[in-house]
Amino acid sequence: MNILAAILVVASTSLHITIWPDGMEQPAKKVYTMNCAPAGGTLPKRAAACTKLMQATRPFAPTPKGMACTMIYGGRQEALVTGRFRGSVVRAHFSRKDGCELARWNRVGFLFPASANSR
Repeated sequence: MNILAAILVVASTSLHITIWPDGMEQPAKKVYTMNCAPAGGTLPKRAAACTKLMQATRPFAPTPKGMACTMIYGGRQEALVTGRFRGSVVRAHFSRKDGCELARWNRVGFLFPASANSR
């Protein structure tokens, strides 16, 4: 991939992140935006988040159907990430309801600031 193509791929990342610290059924939520190349938006440490996100492989992939997951409950937090990632449309729901979902949450935890992560 040439440099111009790489810049266009990074630039085509624009996300809307909504975090419900007490679960989606509760009204309290935190909302952030993040754009890459140049880094912008309201997400804290967005430049570092852009760098980590660009290095990730399939960061918004769901847990495969039929996957055996540990029954480790991580909390009520939920998040929804929508927008574009590397030019592709993204709509990914995250929770902490079991071991598989905890692993997904932790892979992109840099998108969910500590205040929502540590309740």
